[in-house]
Amino acid sequence: MAKVCMYMTEWCPYCRRAEQLLKSKGVKDIERIRVDLEPERRQEMMEKSGRRTVPQIWIGEVHVGGYDDLAALDRAGKLDALLAG
Repeated sequence: MAKVCMYMTEWCPYCRRAEQLLKSKGVKDIERIRVDLEPERRQEMMEKSGRRTVPQIWIGEVHVGGYDDLAALDRAGKLDALLAG
């Protein structure tokens, strides 16, 4: 399974939804980068993704985007292959 990294905050409902979707796909380990606890990491996230909002999700080396992008990949039938690496 590909490595999953997610920039997130504790209180973000879309972050929770993204985690739930990934777990439903069998992802056990998500590298969680909490930008609410480490505000300097938000700048890192924005430089890497070009976006300001959380969550920002990477599967392997692929920047997926936020929850809506992740859900769209799943609806299109492309998420499983990406997670498989």
